[in-house]
Amino acid sequence: PTHSFPLEEVAGYLKSKTVRDVLEQALLATPMFPTHWRWNATIALAVRRNRNGSRVPPQFQRSDSEDLLAVVFPDQLACAENIAGGYREIPEHPLVNQTMEDCLHDVMDIDGLRALLERLESGELKVVTRDLNGPSPLAQEILNARPYAFLDDAPAEERRTLAVQSRGFMDPASAAELGRLDPEAIERVRDEAWPEPRDPDEMHDALVTLGFITESEIRPELFPMVQTLCDAKRCTRLETVAEKIWVAAERLNDFLSLWPELNFDPPIAAVDEGGVEEDSPETARVRILRSRLEGLGPVTAATLGAPLGFSATETETALLTLENEGFVIRGKFSPDARSTQWCERRLLARIHRYTIRKLRAEIEPVSPTVFMRYQVRWHGLARSEKGEGEEALARTLDMLEGFAAPAAAWESDILPARIRAYLPNMLDSLCASGRYTWLRVAPPKNGNSPVRTTPITLVSRENLPFWQHATADEPELSSAAQQVRSTLTDRGASFFSELVQQTGLLRTQVENALGELVASGLATSDSFAGLRALITPASKRPPFSRRRRRGAVGVDRAGRWALIGHAQPADRQDEKRVEHVARSLLRRYGVVFRRLLDRETGLPPWRELLYCYRRLEARGEIRGGRFVEGFSGEQFALREALPVLRALRRKTPLGELIALSAADPLNLTGIVTPGDRVPAHASNRLVLRDGVPVAWQTGGETHLSENLDETAAMNARQKLVRQRTPASFASPGARFPRH
Repeated sequence: PTHSFPLEEVAGYLKSKTVRDVLEQALLATPMFPTHWRWNATIALAVRRNRNGSRVPPQFQRSDSEDLLAVVFPDQLACAENIAGGYREIPEHPLVNQTMEDCLHDVMDIDGLRALLERLESGELKVVTRDLNGPSPLAQEILNARPYAFLDDAPAEERRTLAVQSRGFMDPASAAELGRLDPEAIERVRDEAWPEPRDPDEMHDALVTLGFITESEIRPELFPMVQTLCDAKRCTRLETVAEKIWVAAERLNDFLSLWPELNFDPPIAAVDEGGVEEDSPETARVRILRSRLEGLGPVTAATLGAPLGFSATETETALLTLENEGFVIRGKFSPDARSTQWCERRLLARIHRYTIRKLRAEIEPVSPTVFMRYQVRWHGLARSEKGEGEEALARTLDMLEGFAAPAAAWESDILPARIRAYLPNMLDSLCASGRYTWLRVAPPKNGNSPVRTTPITLVSRENLPFWQHATADEPELSSAAQQVRSTLTDRGASFFSELVQQTGLLRTQVENALGELVASGLATSDSFAGLRALITPASKRPPFSRRRRRGAVGVDRAGRWALIGHAQPADRQDEKRVEHVARSLLRRYGVVFRRLLDRETGLPPWRELLYCYRRLEARGEIRGGRFVEGFSGEQFALREALPVLRALRRKTPLGELIALSAADPLNLTGIVTPGDRVPAHASNRLVLRDGVPVAWQTGGETHLSENLDETAAMNARQKLVRQRTPASFASPGARFPRH
């Protein structure tokens, strides 16, 4: 917890009597004002649309309208630091008045807003506030509104990114569970905060620290200590309107400020604190409640003020003062709390720590073998758990977002392993619709590699900025690739036939140049068909003359080719980027720890991810703890992943054989499972049985585990043979030749 304020106050920030002035000043800083100003100036003939029989270019009209605005409304174009108080004085001018009216009544509805505020002020409408972990469906609609619905200067790209990142709305019961404090942790902190004196001196320290102690709070065995302090004139007993309390001599002045005629027994002299001026009753009340909060933990205002007979108004006023200082935080901390509670910040932070520790201790770690079985189920690799259809493919792409695999491995192994009856036109449709794109996100280190082995990433277009890498050096390109790149730079996205016409190169030269740009991470196409054509060996493709007779196939079906912009170096460690990457890794694996990410490329430093995961854990969105045994460091998991882990730990393995490409993200041999690593090449394969590698193929050689019997070894060898689907590597047009 870092701040505390009543959510109800937000509804009172705008007043019906001043909302027009506030909105007028706000809209002056938005694009709507200059747009409507140019329109009104033009139709009023203050800005000429024609000159000497020819039309004035729009950019000149814009310049003329700004010159007119500088004369009529100089504050609008003045720098903010030159405006006194930040308030722009709006002149009385017909064009300015008309522009303001258009903005307030045509673009916005100022009358409706004022009427709404008046109904709120009269009590006809009521604003009910809720502190949730995410926006409600209504608020989500507002957040996802078009850019013109906002008055601030946040770019549209940022709004789209936040919209993609937004989580689904939970029902109130589920949302209440997030971040709930453990009752045992609350009681433990209360016990730790309340002093346990062992002698009169410690009893005196407790009285000074807590401000006072009621007679009911003193256990019978402590009364001799209190009596010793009374005999030494170090404390006394006061009788308030509500209860009898014991007060140390050092705190007596606070109570005398509240009740100057207060009687106390035995009579003692208040200790002078070095000539400090006498406090007002309000200040004394704040000091007393501050001390009490240091030893009580979460408590309601009524309970806090009851021993001294403070009214609800007096207690609330003092607590608001402490809240403004950042000393206390309000909320409903106990599970059974019906009204607002108040807790000292330090104690509340300790309660949070104890709650997190208990949640972590509740989870019994699983073995690496069980974790690999969980990964197989999480990715839907078992025959009975594979997805089907285009939407299942979209969910798979979301899970694999940011993972780089050899271009040839995506449609030959990775996607067919997760999607039943996978067809290439599924991926083409998702890419052509603009939902997803493919590219090489990491620039090559040592020259360009063949397109088939180029690490390609499939990513949602909205999330593309989070995965792009800054590039410092320009790649070395052939003259043909430079020519195609120059054409794409000048003309923008272009079809393959247009590139052939504009560059004057042969079709094979343009195709090779595009492959070079793709391998350098500089180009992509609208459809995955472009990459599919580039990685298909020339011996398996018909010549261009036959393609023209059959229709557009291969590289001609790729749609437009375009260059890829690269991120700036300063954007790499952006907090939003780190959080998006952290959430993507959780979607991919369900459970994340440092060793698991050894095969991942292009990630932020682990320390940045660790800070992000700790924040998400503190908010109750994910769980931290020890989930997989045998790995050091902190581990984090999605809440929905934990029941799957527990169920698999108790479930008897079925012995199903799962074949994977070594380029698959679940090739975790030598990372999670013991043994040597299987190189992540598209031509290598491995077979898992109950999460354990039992067979693998590297460099054309087959290796079998010693624990396999003859039948299991034969089945494993069969699994190592790549089973091509009928649609594998064939474009939709090539599967159905024309006769």
